[in-house]
Amino acid sequence: MNTLKLTSTIKTVAPIMLGTAVYAFGLLYFIIPNQLMEGGVTGITILLNYGFDIPVFLTTLLLNLPLFLLGWKELGARQIAYTGVGIGSLSFFLWLFERMIALGWFDPFQTEHDFILASLYAGVTLGLGLGIVFRFGGTTGGVDIVARIFGRRFGWSMGQVILVTDVVIIGLSLIYIPREKILYTLVAVFIASRVIDFIQEGAYAAKAFTIISDFGEEIADLITNEMERGVTLIPSIGAYSKQAKHMVYCIVSRQEIRQLSRLVKSVDPRAFVIISDVHDVQGEGFREI
Repeated sequence: MNTLKLTSTIKTVAPIMLGTAVYAFGLLYFIIPNQLMEGGVTGITILLNYGFDIPVFLTTLLLNLPLFLLGWKELGARQIAYTGVGIGSLSFFLWLFERMIALGWFDPFQTEHDFILASLYAGVTLGLGLGIVFRFGGTTGGVDIVARIFGRRFGWSMGQVILVTDVVIIGLSLIYIPREKILYTLVAVFIASRVIDFIQEGAYAAKAFTIISDFGEEIADLITNEMERGVTLIPSIGAYSKQAKHMVYCIVSRQEIRQLSRLVKSVDPRAFVIISDVHDVQGEGFREI
């Protein structure tokens, strides 16, 4: 049992550390060299770095302590433990990459003209890092803790909360950062929020078909035999006709949308079909649980 617990913990902690490493790399490789900005506590640490040359890893650690205590009261012991891992590993990787840059082990991406390229790559890198951290139940501290609390209490997505707070903090940074750099930063922040939500929702996106027809059982049999997909028949009654029928529910991959549509039309051209987005599908025929 202890071995299973240890293995499960490692499988969670390792991705969180990987995510913070990617995030720290994005900050020091794309954001700071091009004098772009970030939101949240990280944005404050970047401003302190620009203005007073204070190491980012140090202010990241110090500013996150009060928010860590807030999370201690609001979040469960498991989540706050992984948050501590996120804060500690982020500070470590920021320190490590700062040392590597100072020693000349690699040169950050710095440009005088292609700021759109820098902001695009920064957004993807930061979003990827944070998305991985969130996916495995951790945070990097700062606004991430607030985002997780809002997500639990009000159902807001992490990307939405971070986007709003980032816009506010970045707007305040106009006092120091040129307006042009702020506009490029907003591009990076928007892309990062999209990437975060994509990773949170899952890459195993699919489509759900809800089919209302007088030939529900025939359609279900055809889907089962021709496509080898699981089908659920849901008893239903038409509000206008008062007739009982079966509603067909089935989830397929994106590549199978046209095939399923053709099968439905071959049985009942007048069938009423609703196609909905489905995220993070787990189970037989899709990703393993």
